[in-house]
Amino acid sequence: MTDTRHQLAEHLRFFGDLGVKGVSSDPRWRRPAADADSRQVEANSGTAAAGPRRSGAELLEAVRTDIGPDCSRCKLHAQGRKQVVFGVGNPDADLMFVGEAPGADEDLQGIPFVGRAGQLLTKMIEAINLRRDEVYIANVIKCRPPGNRNPEPDEIAQCEPFLFTQIEAIRPKVIVALGSFAAKTLLRSEESISRLRGRIYDFRGAQLIPTFHPSFLLRSPDRKRDAWEDLKKARALLTAAVTRRE
Repeated sequence: MTDTRHQLAEHLRFFGDLGVKGVSSDPRWRRPAADADSRQVEANSGTAAAGPRRSGAELLEAVRTDIGPDCSRCKLHAQGRKQVVFGVGNPDADLMFVGEAPGADEDLQGIPFVGRAGQLLTKMIEAINLRRDEVYIANVIKCRPPGNRNPEPDEIAQCEPFLFTQIEAIRPKVIVALGSFAAKTLLRSEESISRLRGRIYDFRGAQLIPTFHPSFLLRSPDRKRDAWEDLKKARALLTAAVTRRE
């Protein structure tokens, strides 16, 4: 089987797992302090300067420079992380994916979602007729926690303003929160991902859709159909946004 045919067969199997039967060509962020933190990041990085708004790429580069390659704002810098994993993709993307934190592969390569979960995420993106380089992918936390443990409150407090500034730089139409941690952090909710998903939330000028993390889907493939329903919502919102723009 040629590489192209093999890739096509893999995609068709993935669509089947999702339950695809054919392929065709609430609350806003409520913590004022977070907005103040985000504005402070903008001030530090120069993104709040007067004058015409800079491009998404310029704003993202300013935030990356502000974080720096050897960030020591929280304790993760001394707990074995190899590098800061900033984000990757189209700086003017209409669709943004937000995960939890880098894993071992991401820590080695400096790119979010490049391991097995990242390969599944790429297939999920392709399932809604997009390419990975057309979206933007980032995490709440930019450094790998030891043993891939959940990020701790002090680490979140130091790192999440950078994520909010990334969102403000990109101005996506739709944000997909991957997994319980990302959804709870963005929505300031203690509800489980099973209760949060299935709904659409307003978030900082975008529409936010929580869904299962790809790593969870690898462990629980029976939930892929639920994830597919969430992705179809994202695709419909993007289609509607393009129609309004035209």
